[in-house]
Amino acid sequence: MQEVKKLGEIVVPSDLENATTQTVPSLMIMYLSKMKGHKRTTPLVAPPPLDVFITWVGAFLGITAIVLFSHKFDLSVVASFGASAVLIYGVPDAPLSQPRNVIFGHTLSAAAGVATFMMFGLTWWSPALGTALALVVMIITKTTHPPGGATALFAVLSKAHSSYILTPIMVGAVILVIIGVVVNNLSPNRQYPRYWY
Repeated sequence: MQEVKKLGEIVVPSDLENATTQTVPSLMIMYLSKMKGHKRTTPLVAPPPLDVFITWVGAFLGITAIVLFSHKFDLSVVASFGASAVLIYGVPDAPLSQPRNVIFGHTLSAAAGVATFMMFGLTWWSPALGTALALVVMIITKTTHPPGGATALFAVLSKAHSSYILTPIMVGAVILVIIGVVVNNLSPNRQYPRYWY
């Protein structure tokens, strides 16, 4: 007769051959139960009207500055800056909105995307490789900024060269941060940045 130990909900038999058949349903149930999430414990709160207005002003000025810069120097406008604007001006307290994450997240992601394109060209798999590489680099360097994934993806898809890293990416990220510092601090409810490095 088999010995069986219970660890929480998982049944672990001593016989490894039977372990797979007896634990797979339990593991599957545990895995699927994670997908139901939890009940919200805090209410959704809207920011004060002044902060909503400041958010609008920041996003408008930030993207306008990037578009003017791109027109002046004949550069492309990268859509991932729109997502950065949401973070910097909409949720300026978030860790992923801080200058370190915005500037280095975009710059390192651009470098990952450019390197991927230069090594492998544009294939059916290289956009995914560039994006995944950018994510890993941001995680390792503690500079995660979600729009950086789009920056890397665009680098591969647009067949970007090394100049893409500095302009429009690094310069654009710096522009967004500078406008974030000026505009977000107009609100008595905000302080941006929470930290620089």
